[in-house]
Amino acid sequence: MHYILFYEYAPDYLERRGEFRDQHLSLAKASIERGEFFLGGAFADPADGAAIVFKGDSRDIAASFAEADPYVINGLVTAWHVREWTTVAGKDAEHPVVP
Repeated sequence: MHYILFYEYAPDYLERRGEFRDQHLSLAKASIERGEFFLGGAFADPADGAAIVFKGDSRDIAASFAEADPYVINGLVTAWHVREWTTVAGKDAEHPVVP
């Protein structure tokens, strides 16, 4: 299944992220190497949040990422939630209905 982790950023996120960015990206890299982290990035204009797509057996993969993320731990992310995403189209869809 696919899961989307949604982040809401603090107003000063852009000013503060540099201090924690390497740690955040290391966490992402490890998750990518395990085959969990599928695609992610910040929203633009305004940079008020982000979304990360995970692939796994449960939403726990995404929740565990958030709980370990230095952006969350240090208050750059003010809220987060995980949604299950039923993918039906595209080469990596879990439940393809489009050939």
